[in-house]
Amino acid sequence: MAKQKRFDWILLVILMSYFMILLDNSIICTGTVKIVQDLHLNQATLSWVSSAYSLTFGGFLLLGGRAGDLFGRRRVFELGLILFGLGSLLVGLAVNAPMIIASRAFQGVGSAILAPTTLAILMDTYEGAERTKAIAYYGAMAGIGASVSLVIGGIFASLLTWRVGFFMNVPISIWMFYLAVKHLNKDNGQSGKLDWLGTFSSLIGMSALVYSIIGDWAKLPAFLLAVLFLVLFIYQEYRTGQPIMPLRLFTDRERIGVYVGRFLYLGAMMGFWFITPQLMQNQLGFSALMAGVAFFPLTIVNFIIALQVARLTTKWGNGGLLVTGIALTATGMLWLSFFASETGYWWGIAAPMVVIGVGQGLSLSPFTAAGVAHTRGTDAGAASGVVNVMHQIGGSVGLSVLVTTQSLFSGQVVGFQHAILMGAVLLGLALLAAIFLIVPGERQKN
Repeated sequence: MAKQKRFDWILLVILMSYFMILLDNSIICTGTVKIVQDLHLNQATLSWVSSAYSLTFGGFLLLGGRAGDLFGRRRVFELGLILFGLGSLLVGLAVNAPMIIASRAFQGVGSAILAPTTLAILMDTYEGAERTKAIAYYGAMAGIGASVSLVIGGIFASLLTWRVGFFMNVPISIWMFYLAVKHLNKDNGQSGKLDWLGTFSSLIGMSALVYSIIGDWAKLPAFLLAVLFLVLFIYQEYRTGQPIMPLRLFTDRERIGVYVGRFLYLGAMMGFWFITPQLMQNQLGFSALMAGVAFFPLTIVNFIIALQVARLTTKWGNGGLLVTGIALTATGMLWLSFFASETGYWWGIAAPMVVIGVGQGLSLSPFTAAGVAHTRGTDAGAASGVVNVMHQIGGSVGLSVLVTTQSLFSGQVVGFQHAILMGAVLLGLALLAAIFLIVPGERQKN
């Protein structure tokens, strides 16, 4: 009984740490208007409040994942909590544009350490059915947390101040640090040294790639720089004995399909989470708080379905769940693309959200599980880093694609319809990856 209690505390630490990252992003989305007013920002400067975070988060993910393998998961996790908590405090205290942008960049480093390390700790701690259940909760948190945090962010933006959400992260980080010291196993990591050339090239390559997607100017030179340094990075990983991202992670057909599918799936979903609240506020007259609450049909269904994933996995396998979940998500997204102002919220948005919620509940956990399955224990952190890279980069690319698609059409509703339709196309491609890569790859191992 004591052992089970210890595992419950560890799962709490993992899920709460992940939720902090999700909440952080939602506060920025829902608090945009208030942040602009308080800090006197223009539109270009405001975009960098999010972009600075995305750059460091995406750039340091591979390093964050591998650092836990080499230096010990608990030690690196605690460092991530300190950086994230301190960064949150500085964001909450920001009085001008340079301060909030620098603080968000600092916070992104903490997130890049926390995200892959928490997943690696989960892989180290749980085995068998317990691991399947824990990963189901972790995957569910990606969808549930994103939706719930929109509500919380809306409450802060409407009733309090956007700063409260960031200040909240400070005591939560301190509490997580205490629980980590008390309940996480202390490990010394592997023998070996960090691949500094791989670290340097991946950091520049990933940061340049993220910038080429979300930046305001010199995007083509940034993309060419990204290609150059990522090619250098892959060559370095091929030749070194201590890679930051072992290329053996990409020799597995199922895992390749998962990486491609997760990239496309999160791209569609990130765009959906970003543009749908704006539509509800501008076309249906919802407040920021009500736009967050309006995601409850998706959140509740997602939560109910996610609790069944561990049981369903034993019957259908990851591949079967993913095919079903992605297909349902694409169906819901296609339905949502027919929204019109006269259709209203319940039939035009809430009903498709229920279908999307079922698909999301069936998809996110299997994506996470298959992305780290069948890896060596010494590669758990690196594999977790790649899973999070696909999540982060896929989200950035998808968001950029959907927002660009929306901007090509005059009228928000028409733009929304075409953007969501593009999201359905991305989900269709993710479905092909599941059918032709993930399912056959899974069958080869059975």
